[in-house]
Amino acid sequence: MGQIATHLAGKNAEFQRFFLGQFPEVQLEAGNLEQYYEKLTNFDFISLKIHHPKFGVEALIRDYDLIDEVTEQTLNSEQLKTLKFIQRTLQLSSHILNEDPTQLVGQLWGRLQGFDYPDIKTLLKEAEDSHRNKLWLRPLTASLTTPDSPLIRTLTGHNNMVNAVSVTPDGLKAVSASADKTLKLWDLTTGKELLTLTGHNDWVYEVCVTPDGLKAISTSSDKTLKLWDLTTGKELLTFTGHNNWVNAVYVTPDGLKAVSTSSDKTLKLWDLTTGKELSTFRGHNDMVYGVSITPDGLKVVSASRDKTLKLWDLATGKELSTFRGHNDIVYGVSITPDGLKVVSASRDKTLKLWDLATGKELSTFRGHNDWIYAVSVTPDGLKAVSASRDKTLKLWDLTTGKELSTFRGHNAWIYAVSVTPDGLKAVSASRDHTLKLWDLATGKELFTFRSHNDRVYAVSVTPDGLKAVSASRDHTLKLWDLPTGKKLSSLRGHNDRVYAVCVTPDGLKAVSASRDQTLKLWDLTTGKELSTFRSHNQWEYAVVITPDGLKAVSASRDHTLKLWDLSTGKKLSSLRGHNDRVCAVSITSDGLKVVSASRDHTLKLWDLAIGRELYTFEGHNDMIYDVSITPDGLKAVSASLDETLKLWDLGTGRELWTFTGHNASVNAVSVTPDGLKAVSASLDETLKVWDLGTGEELVTFSGDSPMICCSVSPDGLTVVAGDSSGKVHFLRLEESL
Repeated sequence: MGQIATHLAGKNAEFQRFFLGQFPEVQLEAGNLEQYYEKLTNFDFISLKIHHPKFGVEALIRDYDLIDEVTEQTLNSEQLKTLKFIQRTLQLSSHILNEDPTQLVGQLWGRLQGFDYPDIKTLLKEAEDSHRNKLWLRPLTASLTTPDSPLIRTLTGHNNMVNAVSVTPDGLKAVSASADKTLKLWDLTTGKELLTLTGHNDWVYEVCVTPDGLKAISTSSDKTLKLWDLTTGKELLTFTGHNNWVNAVYVTPDGLKAVSTSSDKTLKLWDLTTGKELSTFRGHNDMVYGVSITPDGLKVVSASRDKTLKLWDLATGKELSTFRGHNDIVYGVSITPDGLKVVSASRDKTLKLWDLATGKELSTFRGHNDWIYAVSVTPDGLKAVSASRDKTLKLWDLTTGKELSTFRGHNAWIYAVSVTPDGLKAVSASRDHTLKLWDLATGKELFTFRSHNDRVYAVSVTPDGLKAVSASRDHTLKLWDLPTGKKLSSLRGHNDRVYAVCVTPDGLKAVSASRDQTLKLWDLTTGKELSTFRSHNQWEYAVVITPDGLKAVSASRDHTLKLWDLSTGKKLSSLRGHNDRVCAVSITSDGLKVVSASRDHTLKLWDLAIGRELYTFEGHNDMIYDVSITPDGLKAVSASLDETLKLWDLGTGRELWTFTGHNASVNAVSVTPDGLKAVSASLDETLKVWDLGTGEELVTFSGDSPMICCSVSPDGLTVVAGDSSGKVHFLRLEESL
C-alpha cells in the first residue's frame, strides 16, 4: 500500500471523496502547482481515483485538463509533457479501464515505458511495486499504442461493423450507424455512449446530423430512412420510397430537406418536416453510394458504382454534369466549404479533386493500397481525410496533393470518417466494431514499436528461451531477441501468408508453413532457407516438430495431417479422419502421439508411428483453432471459435473443464512448462492466463488489436503473442513473492 492509500485508509469516506475529487483543483487554485503535479504523476493517487466508485478514469482524465486554465505557469516543459503523456495514456486505455480497472498497471507499462522522462519512469516503478504480491502480465516493450500517437481514444459499444459516423455541429458528440441495426450517440470528450437508437430492422448504412444538432437521419438496407430526436432517442419519422438499400443521406444547410442515395440507382429528395418524397433524380446506371450538398444548398453531388460522379440541381432534379476519371466504383464524396470543388473516394485506390463548375479533374491523390470508402474535407477547405480498406486514414493537402499523415489503429477496414467543426479532430468508423477519435494536428510518434506490417499468425520460442520466431501474413518470418524484444533478422522466401512456425529442439532451425503450399526449413543463425517441401497444392495451417528433430507434422486444408522427413523433405505419410480442414496440431513430449484440432469441431488423438486414430474428442460447438498438450502428455487444452477453451483427458477422451471468460473467438493456447497454467489469445483483444487445476481465470492483459497467437517460453514466465495489426508482444508473467 502506498503512502496516499495508507493516509486515506485512516480517513472517513467523505474525506476520501474530497481528497480524490477536489485535491488537484484546490491545489491549482492555491497556486500549488508542484502539489498538483505530484499527485497526477503519483501511481497511488491515479489508481485510487480510477478504482473509486464515485470517480473512475474519466474524472481522472479531466484533472489533467485543469493545468490548461492556469495563466501563470511555473511547471517546466518536461513536466507539462509528462502530464499530457499520462493523460493521453489514460484516454487510450479508457475503454479498457472502464471495464477492468485492474489492468491499469499493464496499460501504463505497455504504453509509457519507451519515454525517457524521470517522472514517468518513477510512475512505472511505483506501479510495478504496487503489484509485488499479485499476478500480472508485465509488457517488456511498449507494444501498445503510445500517447504521442494521433489516436486519442476508442469508442466501443456496437457489436457489429460500424458503417458511418456524423459529428454534431458543436463538435462535442457523434452519431454512429452500425450493421447491428442501431445508431449510437456518443460524448466525444469522455467516450461515453449516451443513447442507442433502435428501429431499423436491418443494417444501418449512413447517418447525418441536422445543422441544429438536434436530430439525425439514418439510412438502412431495410430500404428506409429514419429521422431521430437526439435528445430523447425517439424515432420521429420513417421515409419509404426506395426499392432497394438506402446507402447514404445528406441534409440541406437549412435543415429542412435531405437527399438520399440508393442501390436502386436513384437519389431522392425528402421533406424532413412531413416525411414526404419531393423528387427523384435518375441518371446513374448503377447503385448510387455517396452524396454531398453544396454549402448554398443549390446543388448535389453523387458517387456511383458506375464509376462516375454527377452534379445535380437540387430544385429541379436536373443532371448538370458527369465527372469521369475513376476506373472503378466511386464510394465517397465531400464538397469543399467554398462550394467550388469536390473530392471523391474510389475503389481504384485513389482520391480525385474536381472543379464543380467545369467538371475538370484537378488532381489525383495516391497513397492508399486498397479501396477508399470515404473522404471528409476539413472546415478550412485546405485538407481532406480519407478512410480505406487498408485499415488506415490519411490526411491530404488539397493544394499540393501531398499526403501529410497516416493514421493507424483500426484492426479492419475503415468505412467512414467525419472531421470535427474546428478541424482539429476526426472520428472514424470501422468494420472492427469501433469508432476512434484522432488528433489531426499530432505528428509522428516519438517512440514507435513496429513488428510485422500485417497479421501475426504464429510464434515459436527457442528451447533456451532466448529467441522467438514469428510468422506473418506479410509473407515473412522474423527472429527476435526475447529478453529485449529486439528484432534480429527477417526470413524471406515465402510468397504468400505464413501461417505457422516451429523451432527445432536444438534451437538452430525452424520450419514454417505457408499459404504458398510449401513448408520451408530455415537456419536461424544465418537466416538462410535450407530446403522447401511442396505440400501438393494444399495450404498447411500448422506444423510441429518431433522431439528428436528428425520429422515434422503439418495440419492441412485437405483434412489431413502429413508426416515429413526433415532431412529429405519427403512426405512419409498422411493421417486421415477429419472431415474438414485441420487447423492445429500438438505433439506429446515423447513424440509418440499428436493431437489435431479441426474446423469439423473435433480434436483427434493419433498414434504417430502407425498413423492410427485413437480418440475423437467432441464438445466444442464451432471450429477449433488451436490445441496444446501438457508436458506430461496426459491432457490437452483446446481453443475454439465458440469463445471457450476446454481441458481434455487424453487417456479417456473425457472433457475435464470448460474455460469461459473470453467474449470472442479464442485463437490460440499455450500450456506452461509446469503444466499448471495455460495462456490464451483471443479476438476480444486479450490474453488470459488460466489455472488448469481449478479452471480459474488468473489474469488478463488487453491489447489494441485482436490477439491471434501466443507461446510460453521454457521459463514459464515469458509470453510472446502476435496480433492482427502485426505487432509482436513480449510479456512477463510476474508471480507473487
